[in-house]
This record gives sequence, structure tokens and C-alpha cells, in this order.
Amino acid sequence: MPANKLTVMTACTLILLISGCMGKVRYPTYYTLSTAPAIKRDSGTPHWKATVAVRQFETPMYLRQGRIVYREAQDQIGFYEYHRWAADPGATVTTAFIQSLRSANAFSTIAPYDGRDRPDYLINGRLEKLDEIDYGSGVRVEAKLTATLTNLRTGAIVWSGDAAETSNVDRRDVNSVVAEMGHAVQGSINQLVGSMEQQTSGAEISAR
Repeated sequence: MPANKLTVMTACTLILLISGCMGKVRYPTYYTLSTAPAIKRDSGTPHWKATVAVRQFETPMYLRQGRIVYREAQDQIGFYEYHRWAADPGATVTTAFIQSLRSANAFSTIAPYDGRDRPDYLINGRLEKLDEIDYGSGVRVEAKLTATLTNLRTGAIVWSGDAAETSNVDRRDVNSVVAEMGHAVQGSINQLVGSMEQQTSGAEISAR
């Protein structure tokens, strides 16, 4: 076979192989965690006449991978390769928590912690879990949050709480899983805000 014809055939084969490989490329799908705070109360005097800052919620290492997590056993963690978060879940939860505090008219001023201002109180939180649960009966999601409220003048922790919410997934697809994760996160946030209001109802939470 002439060399030039062999070269042409080799080139064509390479093109076909490359085309076939390119046709199989799969790109990740990105999701956002959607939350909605409770209905805003009537405007007026805030629950506490003090300023508060909310530090970004910490997350365990496995939630920082960017991929949505599932568990097929209690002590086994799996990651979706092509289903990922568009934003850090810790940052998303922080924003949702701030929105819920504002909706509850909890403090006179509520803002993310930037390290520059000196608020009266500081909230530290942690997103402990945000998982799809595939073992047991059916598919469900679980969210767990913990948080503390610290008086920055005295250094005393005036409130601490934890909350967990589980939500069943009716449809077995990632969109439904992500939607229920949003509901579970907001439910946990609502529990924390309610706990804060209840446990500190008799305490003196005020500006310096």
C-alpha cells in the first residue's frame, strides 16, 4: 500500500476515534440550595436591641468537595461525580440564616461578620450534615446545624443550639433531592432561630 494512502487512512482513523471520544464527554450539572425564610413579622421594635454579626457557617471536609453527597450506609460517604453545588453550602446556609434572623426581626442590626465592625454579639455556626440518605426505607435527605450566640463584651456564650431536619424524597432524581435539601436546611434554621428566641427570652440581650 502506498505510503501516502496509508497516511490518509491513519489520519481518518484518528479523526474518527477523536470524534467518538468527544461525543462521550460529560459535563457536570450545578445546583443551588434554595431556601425561604418564614413570613416576615410586622416591622417595629426588634426582639433584642442589639447588633449581631453572623460568621460564615463551617462545614466538615467532605462537604467542601463541591459534589453532592449520598450515603448508602450510615458510615459510608459517596459523591456524585457530575452533580455539584454551584456555591459553597456553608456560605449559602449563612445567607439563609441571616435572612431568617431578619425575617424574625430578632436584632436591631444583623450582618455577615467581616472582622472589621464590632457588633454586640456574634453567631458562630456549623453545617454538620447535608446528605442524601439511601439506606433504610426510601430515599430521604438530612440536614443538621449547630450554632452559638456569644456576647463579645464578656465572651460569654448566651445561647447554643442544634437542629436536624429530615425530608423524604418522592421522586428519585437529583433535582428532587436538592429541593428537599433546601427544605431540610430551612427547617433546621427555623428550629435554631426559635430555640434562640425561647432560651434567651428571660435573658438581657442588649447593646453595650
